[in-house]
Amino acid sequence: MDAELRGPVGRGNATAHPGLEQGATRSMLPLSGVRVIEFCQVLAGPFCGCLLADMGADVIKVESPAGDLMRQWPPILDGYSQYFASVNRNKRSVTLDLKDPADLEAARRLALSADVVIENFRPGVMAKYGLDHATLATEKPGLVYCSVSAFGQSGPRAKEGGFDMTVQAMSGVMSVTGERDGRPAKCGIPIADFTAGLYAAFSVVAALHKVKCGGAGDCVDVSMLGAMLGIANLQTSELFGTGRDPVRLGSAHPMNAPYAAFRCRDGYFALAAGTDKLWRATCDGINRPDLLRDPRFASPSLRAQHQDVLRELLEEEFSRYDAAHLLGIFRERGVPCAPLNSYSEILADPQVRHMQWVEDMELPNGVRTRTVISPQRVSGKRLGVSRNPPALGEHTAEVLAECGIHK
Repeated sequence: MDAELRGPVGRGNATAHPGLEQGATRSMLPLSGVRVIEFCQVLAGPFCGCLLADMGADVIKVESPAGDLMRQWPPILDGYSQYFASVNRNKRSVTLDLKDPADLEAARRLALSADVVIENFRPGVMAKYGLDHATLATEKPGLVYCSVSAFGQSGPRAKEGGFDMTVQAMSGVMSVTGERDGRPAKCGIPIADFTAGLYAAFSVVAALHKVKCGGAGDCVDVSMLGAMLGIANLQTSELFGTGRDPVRLGSAHPMNAPYAAFRCRDGYFALAAGTDKLWRATCDGINRPDLLRDPRFASPSLRAQHQDVLRELLEEEFSRYDAAHLLGIFRERGVPCAPLNSYSEILADPQVRHMQWVEDMELPNGVRTRTVISPQRVSGKRLGVSRNPPALGEHTAEVLAECGIHK
């Protein structure tokens, strides 16, 4: 079991994790020494903060006395949200009522003590409290300030609210998700939230590099809608190149085939044989050389054009095999393929166990659970849980004291 880049685990900072390698601490991580103040709720902003915390930043989550709404989301384990825990590990929690003048001043001093501020309120809310970039930058020009919202900080939709599902609908994602003749469907994973968080974390790190090189601080504007369009290269390229809107194709691909989930004797499996070489290997595996001579299937684009009839022919052949047998055939020939796993199945996969992406975690109420940690490795070491997810306001006195504030 390889050593982990992690620090002490628990409510305090005194006890090292039993698996901690000598000298492998959070001080070795790329963002060690960076202080982040997070004024965020629910998912996109907190996920950005989680990514920065995993990389070693000291992320201080500022919550109202009622707490982040996500603390109430199931599953609830003895009063604590597992979902909240999954994106708020490695952070400290401070509770402040921004409507209270003393707490608002404390929030301002916290923000000015930081290298980075993240917020995901609707545009204009932070300015109302004097915690916006323009105000804070007058006192701290080197501050990196990141705003995450549904539609951006300006424009005709800026003041509109948005959730992952509504942004998926507006962005076009739901127009290409699901079966061709089925009801509109969203991606099962909240990709608008998580993708915006990824863009935000990347932008923060880029801005920090600029400051480190002697430049001024920056104001970063990340929107969920923009994030969805930013990763839609396949679909927007199809539109720009052909003038046609992409359509729902189920698991199929608009530009090559076979590249989809296929029915076999005992269920389904996924096959991605989109190149001529892989197509030949596929036909060889099922002993159907005649398909190679069919002019409808002579190139990836022709196979995509005729993929409905190609699917019928292949599934007729695949119906003679169980999925495990087909996966063995195609893996032996180097054809990318996969089972259609549930999450319990993939988390038990030997590759996931080898990479040690699932880790034990203790909630503030003492309940032991598990979580999927950051998938990256730094210097060959994984990024584990160095600080368990916080109780609401757990670190208020500790953090404020670091700024000379005593309540």
